[in-house]
Order: sequence, then structure tokens, then C-alpha cells
Amino acid sequence: MRKRIIPDRLQDSHSHNQDWLCLNEIAEVEITSEDSEHPIESALLFKETSGWRASRPGKQTIRLLFSEPQSIRLVRLKFTERQTQRTQQYQLRYSLDGGRSFQEIARQQWNFSPQGSTSETEEHQVDLTAVTLLELVIIPDISGGDAIASLSQFRLA
Repeated sequence: MRKRIIPDRLQDSHSHNQDWLCLNEIAEVEITSEDSEHPIESALLFKETSGWRASRPGKQTIRLLFSEPQSIRLVRLKFTERQTQRTQQYQLRYSLDGGRSFQEIARQQWNFSPQGSTSETEEHQVDLTAVTLLELVIIPDISGGDAIASLSQFRLA
């Protein structure tokens, strides 16, 4: 029998940092809130590992405003929640005109449970050109609870 080990798609794409856009060089970030111990840079920059966390409960928005229009082929989002059982929803959308109009990429829900499902990684394959703004809206608990939004990783290629 012939066999070979093939890399997991997520691990393979994560190991090739040259494919990921260096967001601190090409984008300005707008956020509705952030915990001072978990700033947005912790989700956007490669060397950071603690992730971003909002400073208050409820709906949160993260916007990447590009200094020059960007081509985007892949969006990776990683969410981690180890403490609170909840259903989170996020919406990912982009603009070609600086935020005057938007097109939706995805709207998804995920059930977090400390006893089981504590992490969600989503990769959205896209074919976008001339993107001027990318927006992520997170509703940390669709039932209206007091959950705090967090984001472990936000990567673009």
C-alpha cells in the first residue's frame, strides 16, 4: 500500500504567512470597543496570540479601512469561547466605495459550549478586487444576554 501524509488545509494555509496581508501596513481599524488587555491588534497581527475582546456586552463592529483598494481571496476568522454557553452570530461584508454601500460575504451563527464546542474557525474563499472597507459585525449572544464578543484571529489573503 502506498500512502502519504497530506497537510490539513487550515494548518497549511496558516503556515504560509507570506500569503496573508500585513494589515498593520495597509489598513486603519475602527472598533466599537475593546478591552485594554485584549486590543484589536492581538487578533490582526501575526505575533499576537491573545486575541481581541470587547469592553462591553452586545453587538460589536470591526472595520478595516484600506489605504489603497485591496484584492482579497481568503478571509479567516477564528472565535474562541471557553466560559459561556451562547449562540453567536456574525456578519462579514465589504465595500468598494469607502462604506457608502456594502455587499454581504457571509452571515453565520455558531453555538458555543464550554463542555464541547469552544472554538470556531471559518475560512471564506472570495474573489474580491478593489475592496476599500471590510466590516465584521459580531452579535455575541443572539438571545440578548450579556456575553462579551471576542475574536482570536482575523486574517486576509
